[in-house]
Amino acid sequence: MAMVCSSAVFDRKPLRTRASSVHRLNKQLQRAGGQTVDRKLATIETSAERRVSEIHKWPNYTLLVVGRERGVRPCRAGGMLMRSSWLVTASLVGLLLTTRANEGSGLTPEANAAGGIKADTGVPDEVKGRLINLDAKPEAIAFDATKTAVIVVDMQNDFGSKGGMFDRAGIDISGIQRAIGPTAKVLAAARKAGIKIIYLKMGYKPDLSDLGAPNSVNRVRHLRLGVGQKVVAPDGQESRILIRDTWNTDIVPELKPQAGDDVIYKTRFSGFFETDLDARLKKLAVTHLVITGCTTSICVDSTVRDAMFRDYLSVLLADCMSEPIGHGLPRSNHEASLLSAELLLGWVSDSERFLKAVQP
Repeated sequence: MAMVCSSAVFDRKPLRTRASSVHRLNKQLQRAGGQTVDRKLATIETSAERRVSEIHKWPNYTLLVVGRERGVRPCRAGGMLMRSSWLVTASLVGLLLTTRANEGSGLTPEANAAGGIKADTGVPDEVKGRLINLDAKPEAIAFDATKTAVIVVDMQNDFGSKGGMFDRAGIDISGIQRAIGPTAKVLAAARKAGIKIIYLKMGYKPDLSDLGAPNSVNRVRHLRLGVGQKVVAPDGQESRILIRDTWNTDIVPELKPQAGDDVIYKTRFSGFFETDLDARLKKLAVTHLVITGCTTSICVDSTVRDAMFRDYLSVLLADCMSEPIGHGLPRSNHEASLLSAELLLGWVSDSERFLKAVQP
């Protein structure tokens, strides 16, 4: 990396200070292998958009100029003409030229939103710093595998298995069951790519002390669905609806967590509400979330909104989630939630595109 920096305060000093400052800048540019300031090369650029477009044409350099002055101060560095139509009248001139360290990696400012990569990521060397380019709506998105987590929302027996809370309440679980296959493929590919996997599970303490106040919507609506009731699990053992550490709150067998995966209990629709999800993601330096699970317009939507409020970038995999509410309508709640995500909350893709993106 080559860096040239020069500064001077012009308005409060005699004219000779300006000349000496330019002289010092020339010397520094010469030592860096560049040429001196040459006013004859100047072309007056009055459009701010033109200045930005000119800068974008220089792929190997970044130019930073702080301040403003009438006129133009062009200079050459490394054989590349660097122009700006403003320097400093009442403040400080800063000229910074840096060669991009990752020129060969194909990273762009848009694609490198995840930032740099720490040396110790806990993943194999072959996946460190690997950029994943995912086809999505409203546009493609690129992210670093080591700064990404797959979030599996509530894919547990109470919502997706026969004999669970939804099934016992007469709610159609066929859509959730169809999402299991694509989700299993995504999780397998994510593990191979070194992407962290975090499971969220809806579950309450046996005494229901975390269900909410007596008249709270969370308590009243969940009690209507039988939360806390004793049931017999398919294996014949006693279990309880939506109670922690029972068959009812176990992840469905096809998506069973593996060593290295995280599992977090939650008591409200959002995975961020009164959990340590945000702290875990920050500890892992995660910036991007790949979202799967159920249900699309309730727990998935709530988690995605809270993620967006915390500046995480979320991609929803449409075929890895489902929503029973309104599934028979001309336009379902599932589709409405995906549209909201596409327009305002993040990105929408699917398992096929994800697999294509992560597989070498």
